[in-house]
Amino acid sequence: MALRTSAGACVTHYPAALVLGLENAIGLTIVRELGERGVPVHGIARDPAAIAGVSRHCAAVIQRPAGPARDWLPEMIARTGARAVLAISESDLLDLGLLPPMIGDCHILVPRLDQLTQVIDKARTLDVAARIGLRVPQTWQPRIGEDFADHIATMQYPLVAKWANPPEAMPILEQAGLEWLKTDYIRTPDELRALLDRYAPIGCWPLIQQYCGGVGLGQMLYMQNGQATLRFQHRRLHEWPPEGGVSTLCRAEPAGRHQDQMVLSERLLQALDWAGQAMVEYRYEADSGRYWLMEVNGRYWGSLPLAWHCNAHFAWEAYRRTVLAQTDAAPAPRDHLRARYMVPETKRLARVLLAPTRIGDPFFRRRPVVDLLGYILAFFDPRTRYYVFALSDPRPWMRDMGQMLRKAVRRENR
Repeated sequence: MALRTSAGACVTHYPAALVLGLENAIGLTIVRELGERGVPVHGIARDPAAIAGVSRHCAAVIQRPAGPARDWLPEMIARTGARAVLAISESDLLDLGLLPPMIGDCHILVPRLDQLTQVIDKARTLDVAARIGLRVPQTWQPRIGEDFADHIATMQYPLVAKWANPPEAMPILEQAGLEWLKTDYIRTPDELRALLDRYAPIGCWPLIQQYCGGVGLGQMLYMQNGQATLRFQHRRLHEWPPEGGVSTLCRAEPAGRHQDQMVLSERLLQALDWAGQAMVEYRYEADSGRYWLMEVNGRYWGSLPLAWHCNAHFAWEAYRRTVLAQTDAAPAPRDHLRARYMVPETKRLARVLLAPTRIGDPFFRRRPVVDLLGYILAFFDPRTRYYVFALSDPRPWMRDMGQMLRKAVRRENR
């Protein structure tokens, strides 16, 4: 395994940490969060050109070996002296969840497998949430032998179809030659019938759920011993693709808003016996004041850069409370900033302006003039921050831009 030390890595007295996944803005944020606090971060990357690898806060980059983590992680921990391991992707969390909570004196800072599988299964999460009083959309998980006709007649249209357990469904769909769709929108009983017929040959179907309007609201909590030690919340303003996906523009919500719902979010995580970071995701209807629970995200989420800019440092919270055994309260986050993920945000604008018919959500509200002006004016808004670009750490952005330019040249030369 090749070990490369980055120029300008900080020297500290804190024990090192290993971070699996340097390829996206989430991994970059975790590297920055820990590194700027004085933690030597050794990043483990599949791609040697991963953007977080050139961050001034990344002390070293290690090429990820093949095979499951149990085969190579203990030796890597011993070699680097790491006292904490963090990961970003769901597949890595599932892999690490099979390991003990500690290897020697190194903490494996991922949810335990039973906790993680519970929140990956959206139907189970919604079940628990309904029992403790959260509002959940009408939901149906089709199964072999059920009376589909009765459900088709009684569901509240429009509907959204999404897989309850994506990691489990993806290989089944691939083997059958079926496309995996994150979301599918259903407006009529005939459209639902067609969707059910599409997946009948494999005998498994996506979760069918009542469509909920409003905006995306994420409430983020770090849980320890059944109590939240850090809270932060944000509102999704834009997503890519526009009908729902990764957040491309989001803003912090003041702590004084949605307080009752934050109490319910904490209660839900307590009911799930959750430990560590999680984001409880809602659709929020401002007019009615209703919150519809969508899911619990048990991994570090796409809008983590906004939390970092607002000083809500979830990776540091995990590290300091386990490795350093600190128990003092986290400082209150800032709540007036917004953050943009520029490449997908630009793709979103292009679709809204140039290809609106490709937007899958039939209820998407298209405002091309407003979106164009907002895109331009945000560059001059002092509240705006960015997922990748940071003046204090510009090299990841430079690498990201260089990689995009090379891809564009290759496409042009085909």
